[in-house]
Order: sequence, then C-alpha cells, then structure tokens
Amino acid sequence: MAEENQEESTATAEATPEASSKAAATSAAKKTATRAHRSQKVGAVVSDKMQKTVVVRVDRLVRHTKYRRYVRRTSKFMAHDDLGATIGDKVRIVETRPMSARKRWRVIEIVQKAAK
Repeated sequence: MAEENQEESTATAEATPEASSKAAATSAAKKTATRAHRSQKVGAVVSDKMQKTVVVRVDRLVRHTKYRRYVRRTSKFMAHDDLGATIGDKVRIVETRPMSARKRWRVIEIVQKAAK
C-alpha cells in the first residue's frame, strides 16, 4: 500500500511543469555525479611511430609474496595522443572508451618533456 501511494504522489508531482524541470535538473546532476572514477597512470612514452597513438610504459613495484622483496613490474599501454608527445616524455594517461582493438587510454597531460 505504501509503495502504491508513493508512486501516485511522484506521478502527480511530475505532472506539473515546475516539478518536471526540477526532476530534469536533478537527473542531469546525477548523471555527471554517478560517472565511475576513471583510472589514471603516469608513464614514459616508448614509441610514437603511429599517427595520434603512443605506447606508454608504466612501471610499478609489487611486493613478492614469498620473498617479501619489491619486484618491478612493467605494463605497456597504447594511448590516443592529441598533444604530440614524443619518445622519452613522461605523460599522464586516463581510461577512456575503446578507440581501436588495443587502444583504451588517452593522454591528458605531458608531465615532463624529454631532454634533447
């Protein structure tokens, strides 16, 4: 019974023009607020031979489970590059929609240019 009353009250509230504009404003705010956190990584550009694509090497330290020592692990990501990063640049990449079969990252900032 209580659920039916709530549905009726929301249906009548949405029928007024003021309520519908408020509902649209809150739904728009919720859409931007509910976007998932996009992962960011910082790494060095190791290849820039493609057009608008760079390969970024990201290093991380992982603790070995048995020996308790830190081991360096390396991952390479293909990233879309509109900024013009070159080999040796330190860049920040962020997750994005799939742009090709292997490209799911985008360069958002060149943190440090390579020494020439």
